[in-house]
Amino acid sequence: MGILDGLLGQIGSNVDIENLATKIGLPADKVEEAVHALGVAHPQEGDTAELAAQQTGLPTDTLNQIIGHIGGEGSLGQFASLLQSEGGIADKLGSFASGLFGKS
Repeated sequence: MGILDGLLGQIGSNVDIENLATKIGLPADKVEEAVHALGVAHPQEGDTAELAAQQTGLPTDTLNQIIGHIGGEGSLGQFASLLQSEGGIADKLGSFASGLFGKS
């Protein structure tokens, strides 16, 4: 979770995965998966929360809560840019998440 916490810290949202998980009422690994999915979905065509919901299986209202806690769409856009600019970190996180959650 350190990678995502570090990226979230760069956008000034003062959010860490553990605290966010407590606020949302989900396990930290599920919140990490959701934050990653939101970051990947943000630059794509369509509703960010709906696209992330398809990836994670979480309800869109839960994903919208996460977006709010990390600072809204503007902060999510910054986070998505950081994911893209970190030399393929999104792919690395996706591979990591796939290993954790059994997705391919």
